[in-house]
Amino acid sequence: MKERRQYERFILPLPVRLEAITPGRKRVLDIETRDISASGTFINTLTSFPEGTRFILDFTIPSNSIEELKAVKHLKGCTGRRVRSTLKGMAIQFDRECQIESLKGS
Repeated sequence: MKERRQYERFILPLPVRLEAITPGRKRVLDIETRDISASGTFINTLTSFPEGTRFILDFTIPSNSIEELKAVKHLKGCTGRRVRSTLKGMAIQFDRECQIESLKGS
């Protein structure tokens, strides 16, 4: 199967506060990523959200994380939408303005 990812994926558990932007009640989860790239992340969660659900993500970047994230201490107010899910979690594609430039490479 041909690799469809535009950017390299890093297997990296990062703490993230995930807030679903939905009408009605506010849903906030404190969880962690399974992996991350310049354009999105996979979140480990058993909580289900419909495809297209929009989120605000606040990442905390530990100082011992990958070299490409050393200059980034936190990413607050990043937004994106759920694009797929599995039994173990869901993929969130970042909005263009939230993409992590340091992970894009050359």
